Amino acid sequence: MPIGPARMPLFDHLGELRRRLTIVVVSVIVATVVMYFATPVLIDILKDPIMPSLPEGSDFVITTSLGGFSIKFGIAIKIAIVMCTPMIVWQILAFFLPALKPNERRWVVPTVLAATVLFFVGVIFCYAFIVPAGFEWMIGETSTIGQALPELQDYINIEILLMIGFGVAFELPLIVFYLAVFHIVPYTAFRAAWRYIYVIMLVVSASITPDASPVTLLFMYAAMLSLYEIALAVTRFVVVAREGKAGLSGSRLNFLADDEDEDDE
Repeated sequence: MPIGPARMPLFDHLGELRRRLTIVVVSVIVATVVMYFATPVLIDILKDPIMPSLPEGSDFVITTSLGGFSIKFGIAIKIAIVMCTPMIVWQILAFFLPALKPNERRWVVPTVLAATVLFFVGVIFCYAFIVPAGFEWMIGETSTIGQALPELQDYINIEILLMIGFGVAFELPLIVFYLAVFHIVPYTAFRAAWRYIYVIMLVVSASITPDASPVTLLFMYAAMLSLYEIALAVTRFVVVAREGKAGLSGSRLNFLADDEDEDDE
């Protein structure tokens, strides 16, 4: 997708913005239509990790006359937006890229790729490990006080929200990396405040999990802690390799400045 020039008249900028928004909207609409006809397969995929937890001989139920259409359309538009996310992010970045310096642009593509990969790793991790364990616990709790009649829309909505929550949570390493590498928050500050950060991550884990299951909360918290520590380890390696150990406590944004010096050379 072409990138416009850095300097344009105001109305040309507005025209460029309208063009890119049109591409985004049309792409999402087309993807939604395609996904709508593929929803029976998508629903089977989403049901697969939950089915083993259902009471023997039971299946999902739909309790409203428009329930089937609502479920299919809701899943179609959510999946379409997720599928189009890389393209949407690129359209946004392509609009702002002309205003960035060459040394700043070099970070854009790796950042988008890393963010996309981390998001989908979080979604897959949730689908493979969190959804089966979480729904087994929730259905088990229901079975102790009554008969579980799993309503399809309710279960699918919770599952999709869980996967989106884990996908977003898996962006944590990228945020920590850039904050520390660009010395917005020094590496040593992250290490010194680890007790507070661990408590904050526990609160965030409890907030972004859409169910009350302690299983999903603990899995989310463990994943965020692991990703946080991995991000700090990678950050330490990068900063020490580029600036030496003195860079770990740096408080000035000298990472991009070094890149500018290299570009000038």
